[in-house]
Amino acid sequence: MSHPASREESERLRIHKLTATTDDDFAADVRRGLTAARKFLLPKYFYDALGSRLFDAICLVPDYYLTRAEADIFERHAAEIVERARDGARRVTLFELGSGSAAKTRRIIDALLAAQPRLRYVPVDISTAALEESASALLGDYEGLSVTAYAADYDTALPRLCESFEEGSRALVLFLGSNVGNFDRAEARDFLRRVRASLRAGDQLLLGADLKKEAAMLEAAYDDPVGVTAAFNLNLLARINRELDADFRLRAFRHVALYDEREGRVEMHLESTREQTVRVGALGLEVHFRQGERIHTENSYKYSLDELSALAADTGFAREHTWLDPAERFSSNLLRAVNGEP
Repeated sequence: MSHPASREESERLRIHKLTATTDDDFAADVRRGLTAARKFLLPKYFYDALGSRLFDAICLVPDYYLTRAEADIFERHAAEIVERARDGARRVTLFELGSGSAAKTRRIIDALLAAQPRLRYVPVDISTAALEESASALLGDYEGLSVTAYAADYDTALPRLCESFEEGSRALVLFLGSNVGNFDRAEARDFLRRVRASLRAGDQLLLGADLKKEAAMLEAAYDDPVGVTAAFNLNLLARINRELDADFRLRAFRHVALYDEREGRVEMHLESTREQTVRVGALGLEVHFRQGERIHTENSYKYSLDELSALAADTGFAREHTWLDPAERFSSNLLRAVNGEP
C-alpha cells in the first residue's frame, strides 16, 4: 500500500513528464487497426486501470510461469547479477525500462545497496501515476535511494537517459519480463540498437527473455483455464466501448492464444463468434466482422540462447552471462555494451 511521500522523500524524487499517449492517439490507432485488411489492436492499450489489475492477476495464475520464474532467478542470483554488472565499478546507476510497480526490481535494489551506500534509480514508464506510486513506496523503504523518473515512451526517454549518468558510475539497464518478446525480430534489433546508442561502452543491460519450449506449455500460459487472460484481452474491447462510444458485445468475441512454431511466437487474438457489425460512435465508424474473423492483439516472441547471443552481437552488445530458473523456462541475460557502432 502506498503512503504520502514525506518532505525528505520528495527531495529524493524527480519525475520528468515528457510526451505521453493521448486520447487522439488511441482513437487514431483504433481506427487504423479496425479498418486494416487484417484487423489488429496495439497491445500498449491493454493497460488501463482495470487492465493493469488483470495483468497482476495473470501473474498469479499457475500456468503463467514467467513472472515467478524471473522472480526465482532474482531471489537466487541477485547478488551475482549485481557483482557482474558492477565489474569493479565504484558505483552503479540503475535504469529500468517499463518499470511498472517495480516489484521484481527490489531484489536488484537490495543487492546494489548492499554493495554501495547510495543508489540512483531511473525508471521509465508511460504512466505518471505508476511512477509516483512505485517511487513513493521505494523511497519509504530504502533510505539510500533517490529516484529520477521519466514519464514517457521509450523513444522519447532513451535519448534523455544520459542526463542521469553519475560521474564514475556504470549504468545497469533493466528490461525485464518478456517485454522484448512483444517486439518482432526486426523491432527487437532496432530497439536494442537504440538502447545501445544511449549507453557507453562497458555499461550493462539485463534482458529478460522467455525461452522456446513445447507449444502446450506456452499456449497454457496465455490461455489459463480460469479465464483471467481472456478477461485481460477482452477488456481492450470494453475500453473502446467506454472511451470511444462503441458497442462491442464482449460475449460475441472469444480469446484465442496459439503458438506459431515457425515464427517462434505466441499470438493472441479476439475472434468473432458470429457475423456482426460493431459501431464506434466517436470515430463515426461501422466495422463488419465475419464469423471466425480475428483481431490480432499481441505477439510474444520466444528465444533460444543462440538467438539471444546473435541479437546481442547484432545490436552492439555481448552476452556476458545468462541465468535460468530451475526448470529452464526463462532467462535473465547480462549484456555488455561493447565498443563500436551496432
